[in-house]
Amino acid sequence: MTEPRPRVWVSQPLFDDVIARLEEHFEVVSTSGVAEYTPEQISAALSKASGALVTLNERIGAEQIAAAPQLRAVANVGVGYNNLDIPALSRAGIIATNTPDVLTETTADFGFALLMATARRITEAERWLREGHWRQWSFRTMLGADLHGSTLGILGMGRIGQGIARRASGFDMRVLYHNRSRLPEAVEREVRASYVGFDALLAGADHLLLALPYAKESHHLIDARALLQMKPIATLVNIARGGIVDEDALADALAGGRLAAAGLDVFEDEPTVNPRLLALRNVVLTPHIASGSLATRRAMVSLAVDNLIAALGYGPNAGAPPNPIRA
Repeated sequence: MTEPRPRVWVSQPLFDDVIARLEEHFEVVSTSGVAEYTPEQISAALSKASGALVTLNERIGAEQIAAAPQLRAVANVGVGYNNLDIPALSRAGIIATNTPDVLTETTADFGFALLMATARRITEAERWLREGHWRQWSFRTMLGADLHGSTLGILGMGRIGQGIARRASGFDMRVLYHNRSRLPEAVEREVRASYVGFDALLAGADHLLLALPYAKESHHLIDARALLQMKPIATLVNIARGGIVDEDALADALAGGRLAAAGLDVFEDEPTVNPRLLALRNVVLTPHIASGSLATRRAMVSLAVDNLIAALGYGPNAGAPPNPIRA
């Protein structure tokens, strides 16, 4: 009698041809449509699974794995993983993985695009035009801020932050950065960036871009105090995680003229967006799509599949997934 194959749960529709690779080793349980799960539904889906391939939408912690005795691996499709309680998974002996590297350049592209749209008021100008306000050309219509020759501050100088810095050199921008640890001098020279303290970064940046991981220590790091240290003419762009920014404090600063504009691809309570931000004209809002090119998203899913296959003991990397998350 043939033993049943291990079951894996795929939480969202991804790319069928890539997910089909899982079927070589596992019984695959998936959904045909985009799904929004309750915690109880996630628990039920995991209860008979040996592995799971999930997205940032699915929050998995001690409660969700309590009744999942066979669960051995959770592969996250994304570089961030604040949807996973890593200590809880680790205590249960469950391997968690993510998908770094493959989305670096696309996310850096998008971050710079969002920076440009924010500084030059592109979406605000488009709305104004579509609403029929453009009656004649005016010398002072929708004046924005220059990128070339300005100072870019990058908070979080990992792979994506460095990618942003490399792009900034083409605009002859001065780049300042702050990070948990200073980069080696050779890397600083390569990306043409100078290390400064957190307060100096806030005060010196004409444009501040957030590219740091989310952690308890970074929760609401950009709060009312931080925003007060920024220039009133400055812009803020967040491609990191929503919880890093106190959205009410940001709305106060934008509405009160203490900050020129913001570009946000991430939000604290995704997919819900703070209604105060929705009401403001000087905010560019995008639905968490910084890694959203077709090639990159396929690469992310492929890497997540590699991670899951290896974590469950199959394939050429059996037992050693390429991207384990350390507790």
